[in-house]
Amino acid sequence: MVKSHVLIISPALANANNGNWQTARRWCGFLRNGHRVACALSWPGSDQAQSGMEGSGEPGTALPAPDVMIALHARRSAPSIAAFAGRYPARPLILVLTGTDLYRDIAHDPAAQQSLLMATKLVVLQAAGLDALPPSLRAKARVIHQSAPGLAVASRRGARHFRVAMIGHLRPEKAPEIFMAAAACVQTPHVRLLQIGAALDPALGRAAACTALATPGYTWAGALPHAATRQRLRHSDLMVISSRMEGGANVIIEAVTCGVPVLASDIPGNRGMLGADYAGYFPLDDAAALARAIDRAATDPAFLDLLRRQCTVRAALFAPAIERAAVRELVDNLALLPMQEQPS
Repeated sequence: MVKSHVLIISPALANANNGNWQTARRWCGFLRNGHRVACALSWPGSDQAQSGMEGSGEPGTALPAPDVMIALHARRSAPSIAAFAGRYPARPLILVLTGTDLYRDIAHDPAAQQSLLMATKLVVLQAAGLDALPPSLRAKARVIHQSAPGLAVASRRGARHFRVAMIGHLRPEKAPEIFMAAAACVQTPHVRLLQIGAALDPALGRAAACTALATPGYTWAGALPHAATRQRLRHSDLMVISSRMEGGANVIIEAVTCGVPVLASDIPGNRGMLGADYAGYFPLDDAAALARAIDRAATDPAFLDLLRRQCTVRAALFAPAIERAAVRELVDNLALLPMQEQPS
């Protein structure tokens, strides 16, 4: 049986260590058993794409025309989507929509809107994402929850400090300054707050450095490798996600699958992940409310246990076997479609 060539276009590869790359990496692994798979920053085989390819075979080789393209990000991958759809209109093109796609770009960006129309299938990463799509396009969309391998729950019995982590590169969409401001408002003495992520926005990096100097309970660790980050998360009592927009945050999944409950900004992307009845939401951009929620979690065992139990229920959605089966089914079915070759 001839294997199909699947190309995953991601606006970030391994050196970025962000959510887009984690999605691309997992999907490459899921598909390699039945297909020839590569990841690249763009298509066709420009210098940027060739220098930024992962798992693509011999270095310096031209980027071949894929049988199936999977593109992450409607706006940032728009040139690759347009080039592929224009050259091979009958070949399957799967578009995975990010938070900035769903909750900003597709409302006003012509390139992102065109990407939606050209895609054969659309993928959203949590159920609320369907509501952000134009009604006319929802029939070609499906939900695929992301996943993470479960880690053993770390025992925090007898710990001196209540550890709270926030993980994500420092950029405006993630609202890291809300976590910093909350750190200065937390009243419980034994709370320790850890922020992990590179300063993609220099002003936010300066704010994190200043917060660390002024707030004894707060530490900014900067960028850490993924494995080290997850171990820090696993040994936390609580995780915070204060984002202004999310398509389906990997970090929520990684917290839930290692037994760490979450406090989340009340936005559609987080509700789609944690459920409408989740008890751990706080109002968007409200640092004082976040600080009160952290204090409550640190001092009210019943509240913390409620969050933990609710997260445990959601964990079943984020099993790698479920995501793997959904990704394989989607790609395998599309790869069977007949292709009309276009003249060169």
